[in-house]
Amino acid sequence: MRILIAGAGEVGRHLAKLLARENHNITLMDADSERLQDLDMYDFMTSRGNPTSIHDLKECGVGGADLFVAVTPYESINMTACMIANNLGVPKTLARIDNYEYLLPKNKEFFAKLGVDYLIYPEVLASQGIIESLKKNWMRQYMPFRNGEMILLSVKVRANAPILNKKFISGYFGHNRYRVVAIKRGHETILPNGQDEILAGDIVFFMTNEDNLDFVREQAGKEDYKIKDIMILGGTKIAQKIVQTMPNHYNVKIIEPDREACIAISDKLPNTLIINSDGRDVGVLEDEDIASVDAFVAVTPNSEANLLTCMVAKRYGVKKTIAEVENIDYFNLAESMDISTIINKKTIAASYIHQITLNLDVLDVRTLPSIDAEVVELIAKEGSKVTKN
Repeated sequence: MRILIAGAGEVGRHLAKLLARENHNITLMDADSERLQDLDMYDFMTSRGNPTSIHDLKECGVGGADLFVAVTPYESINMTACMIANNLGVPKTLARIDNYEYLLPKNKEFFAKLGVDYLIYPEVLASQGIIESLKKNWMRQYMPFRNGEMILLSVKVRANAPILNKKFISGYFGHNRYRVVAIKRGHETILPNGQDEILAGDIVFFMTNEDNLDFVREQAGKEDYKIKDIMILGGTKIAQKIVQTMPNHYNVKIIEPDREACIAISDKLPNTLIINSDGRDVGVLEDEDIASVDAFVAVTPNSEANLLTCMVAKRYGVKKTIAEVENIDYFNLAESMDISTIINKKTIAASYIHQITLNLDVLDVRTLPSIDAEVVELIAKEGSKVTKN
């Protein structure tokens, strides 16, 4: 598939690398040539150009593209670029947006008529992932497949777990209640065979179903606990979407250092406590009684601050910590710091966009950046090896 991506920011660059590995013909364009530097090592083309310029789009070969993706930081540019690309002959277009109203089902046909087939709001996708993580609090990751019939989840196995130190060949795992599909041990990813075993501290990826979740939790030595009181660091779009879309039984407070931002957020979230203070200060967290909350969510624009404050929250006994980390290189560091869940909006967005490129035999694909892997849901063709005993 020929794909033209407009916007060489974090989402665009990550998407280009991901799709190039799938042998798609990728061109990444951006109006700023500096954003295109240091990309020569990757198997895709780059082009300096304005995505709202008909001339520049034609120079990038937009007329021969099968998919046009506009993921610049500016919604108006993305929407306009998609409309132009559609009129220049691109059959499918996708725009990154920051207006939730555009995502409403009633508006889908309206934008399709304008030439914008798909809309993506990375901050909304990230907030949905965080809410799901709060609901499934003992898991690090939760990914449903086959309309929820199958679930891929990951947990960090504790020293009291019944599944520890048992070789897969032993027969202990000879049942159909779950399958261990991968083990993360330090920097190593293990696809287990009969001689492998699970050790304390391993991050284990299970495939199971909803009926067996409690059994998996017990086998992993995990505790099921209720989350009610939540502290959020950073009054970002992600934080606001979390509060706007999460169930009402949570008690939430947001800590934001910018006074003007606090005023704006309080207007949008009148029933949420907004605290104007610097949450990177441990004294501030103590004053806000961090030891009493059930979950701490750090979603500031600074990945380092998010990781460090989650460490502080862990030190004060907070059971569930969630950090937004935009630098994939920090994933291993975050896991070594025992942070419960890592959210990365560019990998979430890229996985969503990736699904648009799938052929009819591939139903779903998800990215697992912590183990540099993908999970693919396929339709097994008649006569294929996987259908035979």
